[in-house]
Amino acid sequence: MNPALWLARSATRWPDAPALIRGAEVVADYTAFARAAAGIGAALAARGIEPGDRVAIFMGNCTEYLEALYGIWWIGAAAVPINAKLHEREAAWIIGDSGARLVICDDAAAAMLEPYMGNRVLSVAGPEFDAMRAAPGTAPAPMGPDDLVWLFYTSGTTGQPKGVMLTAGNIASMALSYFVDVDEVRTEDAALYAAPMSHGAGLYNVMHVLRGARHVVPESGGFDPAEILALGPVVGPISMFAAPTMVRRLVDVAKARGLTGEGLRTIVYAGGPMYEADILEAVEALGPRFVQIYGQGECPMGITALPRETVADRSHPRWRARLNSVGTAQTEVAVAILGPDGVELPRGDVGEIAVRGRTVMAGYWQNPEATARTIKDGWLWTGDMGRMDDEGYVTLQDRSKDMIISGGSNIYPREVEEVLLTHPAVHEVAIVGQPDPEWGEVVVAFVVRHPGAEVDEAALDALCLAHIARFKRPKIYHFTDALPKNNYGKVLKTELRSRLSRD
Repeated sequence: MNPALWLARSATRWPDAPALIRGAEVVADYTAFARAAAGIGAALAARGIEPGDRVAIFMGNCTEYLEALYGIWWIGAAAVPINAKLHEREAAWIIGDSGARLVICDDAAAAMLEPYMGNRVLSVAGPEFDAMRAAPGTAPAPMGPDDLVWLFYTSGTTGQPKGVMLTAGNIASMALSYFVDVDEVRTEDAALYAAPMSHGAGLYNVMHVLRGARHVVPESGGFDPAEILALGPVVGPISMFAAPTMVRRLVDVAKARGLTGEGLRTIVYAGGPMYEADILEAVEALGPRFVQIYGQGECPMGITALPRETVADRSHPRWRARLNSVGTAQTEVAVAILGPDGVELPRGDVGEIAVRGRTVMAGYWQNPEATARTIKDGWLWTGDMGRMDDEGYVTLQDRSKDMIISGGSNIYPREVEEVLLTHPAVHEVAIVGQPDPEWGEVVVAFVVRHPGAEVDEAALDALCLAHIARFKRPKIYHFTDALPKNNYGKVLKTELRSRLSRD
């Protein structure tokens, strides 16, 4: 089913409901939102865009992003969302690989891309886009469950990015699982887009369109904890997606200002489980507002979920183990822990997390070899190592590529990071492996102290020796002012390993 049909239905059901909000200002109700999407779709069709064609979106968060996205879907075309912080050459590569016939972007991106794209660039800031909004539209084009709607490019840390093909059926499965496993959405709710709309935060728009809820883009267009905490009482109840590092920053600012998160209803965190110390502090500071999900581009937001009542629970005999997990399988999928031979491992054993079901991608765009390596016998091999307990709770260890093998023993960085974060002077930490001629790899810790706090290598070494096996403790400590992160808040361990190789 075409997601644009959901917008058309919501405009019929809630015509006057506020839809698009910039800061605290309503810029469109559902009637205007649907009319703009239909007009953009009609104008794209007039430019020769046909069902199945790809249209790229290369810009930061803004209300026009949603208008463009639904305009693309309105005529049965597929959107290619591109990380707004990519270099123009990287964006141009994605545009070329996807075969996108047009790029919708802001003025800055338009100027960068014109040398590559010529007149196939359309700025949302220009008069042409305004005119498109006003063009007469028709009903949304029909789509089947296997039709491509969202072509998402992976980060490409191990080579060129791969295009993940998400179909109308994938998006519908993700949305329905959200309502069952993650959170309810009500018409009075507001989705806040602080994380990039080109990724998971943008995908979560469809649940709110289905319910006729509001879509709020902060004035900054991004993640500013103080701005979000100020918006909460004004435009709440807010639901938002955040990476664990974003939650950490939000809690820091809230505590510093004596705020409790008024107006924030649900914070869905993903991109890796939060460290135990951080989520305990977050719930204590802001209350039971947190839900964890685990997914990846290949199975968008849809592998496991840990509901708010479990995140906030401190009474269950195994509450700590559950809190440190990523939850249980979402309704639309099956999850298993597989050994290298593809055989499911006994409960409690560590192996690669695999998932199958209606939320799993159709494959990689024009890359059957990569698809065959990733989807085997119906299972999507995630590249994440983990274990499952007898109750079905899945606990992540690390990405398979982040696992450290030292002296023939496997060391999972997260286990060491959890211990170091229990020290009151440690604000953030990242563990990576460094090649070593004797041991194969040795454990290296990058540590960020709390402002004004002091801790030395000896104290952290003693802490590790008191909690984990001797061979797992870091051999080298680097104290740094900050950890490198991408614009989704994920720590860039590839950059940390590069630093070590340059030293």
